[in-house]
Amino acid sequence: MSSSTQTPASSPAATLPAEAAVTHTGVDGKGILITEPAMRQLGTLMASQGGEKVLRVGVRSGGCSGMSYTMDFIDGSEILPDDETYTYEPAGAPSFRVVSDPKSLLYIYGMQLDFSSALIGGGFNFTNPNASQTCGCGSSFAV
Repeated sequence: MSSSTQTPASSPAATLPAEAAVTHTGVDGKGILITEPAMRQLGTLMASQGGEKVLRVGVRSGGCSGMSYTMDFIDGSEILPDDETYTYEPAGAPSFRVVSDPKSLLYIYGMQLDFSSALIGGGFNFTNPNASQTCGCGSSFAV
């Protein structure tokens, strides 16, 4: 027998699966909001990278709307002195670090990172409260 919790239709969480509504921040309560599915996927990807890898998240000029998101694994030795570093501790998985440069943080502060395994539109998805416009691909935005 299972129990369920219903969310009113007017609630913003009603549009997200219950699992995606759970978000994680860095240990210090700051950093990018990462949903549970994205945490699991990042944990899997981190484990496959081996060594002391960290996830660099940022923005660059380009894309359909003017700016695009970047995500890449880098060696811990490549963290720059002015980078912000956030440590995430997923339940039942090793902790990992996410780094971002100060310029990118201006554009992605408060952003939520989600992951979908859907055949169409699957992959990592960014929800950015700072974006005034986004494109259909979900990896480009304007401010």
